[in-house]
Amino acid sequence: MDAKAFRQSLGEFATGVAVITAQGSGEELIGMTMSSFNSVSIDPPLVLFSVDRRANSLPAMLEAKGFAVNVLAREQEHISNRFARALGDKWSETRRSVGHAQAPLITGSLAHFECEPYANHDGGDHVIFLVRVLRHTVRPGNPAPLIFFRGRYRDLVDETQREPSWPLPIHY
Repeated sequence: MDAKAFRQSLGEFATGVAVITAQGSGEELIGMTMSSFNSVSIDPPLVLFSVDRRANSLPAMLEAKGFAVNVLAREQEHISNRFARALGDKWSETRRSVGHAQAPLITGSLAHFECEPYANHDGGDHVIFLVRVLRHTVRPGNPAPLIFFRGRYRDLVDETQREPSWPLPIHY
């Protein structure tokens, strides 16, 4: 399979952007931008994200006692860019508070999910982290989400709100 064409096809699925954070065993702070964040289960409350096996912080992520999923708002594009870089100072200009297991909660995020490890799975060139949500919060107001589509940040053009016809029979 052509990897470039496959990646381009995957880019047709619009996603939100999150920064996954944790504290490593040596008390260093870890953070990485990703769009591979999904809900898994309501009972128990589980979500997942995946980390590239080549990521510098993968060993520390595997040892972390807890994680925070910080769902970014539109005005946090600069945070997404900062945490997408493999090396460099990600934290000196990042306002944050402390969540479960010392995982940083990035100030201004649309939502925070404070999580504990549940299971890790082989995901080919990625490790899939399945984590249990212990607490969650949502930013008040109605801020716009940071959206990633076709390899670029995007804005919502039509913010018309429509109710879906849930539950769809295919899901149950």
